[in-house]
Amino acid sequence: MPLDVLFLVLFGAALHATWNAIVKSGTDKSLDAAMVALGAGAVGLAFLPFVPLPKPEAWPFILVSAVLQFAYFQLVAAAYRAGDIGLVYPLMRGCAPLLVAMTSGFVLGEHLSPTAMAGVLVISAGVLTLAFESRHGGRHAILLALANAIVIATYTFVDGAGARISGNAISYTLWMSLLPPVLLFAWAITRRGTATVKSHVRRNWARGLFGGAGSIASYGLALWAMTKAPVATVAALRETAILFALLISVFILKEKASIWRYIAGAVIAAGVLVLKLA
Repeated sequence: MPLDVLFLVLFGAALHATWNAIVKSGTDKSLDAAMVALGAGAVGLAFLPFVPLPKPEAWPFILVSAVLQFAYFQLVAAAYRAGDIGLVYPLMRGCAPLLVAMTSGFVLGEHLSPTAMAGVLVISAGVLTLAFESRHGGRHAILLALANAIVIATYTFVDGAGARISGNAISYTLWMSLLPPVLLFAWAITRRGTATVKSHVRRNWARGLFGGAGSIASYGLALWAMTKAPVATVAALRETAILFALLISVFILKEKASIWRYIAGAVIAAGVLVLKLA
């Protein structure tokens, strides 16, 4: 993997951790996630005039991606209601790159070198290590997290292939960001009512815009990287967001971190080094 691609994916992972911290610190996580999606859509809409249209072959991928992103946010909310974030988040983010790595040869015809596969496995092991510090959660939470890992792996393949077919990864990312907030807010209004949703948007639009900008930039960098490097290695590198989330939680949110978080951080960093050597 070229050094510039590696550093840009790591920067995108830092942005991913930042917008997740915004959602985590909110009072209504379902609506906060929808606000981040809305912010990403607003940023995408602002930049659309400056990029070419995706090729016609990419539009089915954009539509399928929107449905998968909707399912992703719904499963995130359900999993966090069922179990501790320390259990759910590592399972979702740690299992997804493993699924991508194990199936990328069949789905995309990409076969990783033994060293690259080792790097993916080390990063995923580091992420999954975080689940050992969880105190709350059960079978239902684990099943929801594993189901979302499948969704994450699926939209990774869909968007990785779509970005390549589109002819312009940035254009693909911007257009892909428009439909998920529509689906999320239509669902929220149906379930929560217009007044509740409008009140939340009015009080949290700035957080949503900032988080959305980080979200779309993070994913755009990842999709661009997938046009330059194997999808499985990029998917694994994105999970270094956990490492940046650890730094944010300790130094900004002033949260106490167990020994498992530091072990996980060291393992993830080692996995990044192995991927670079590959």
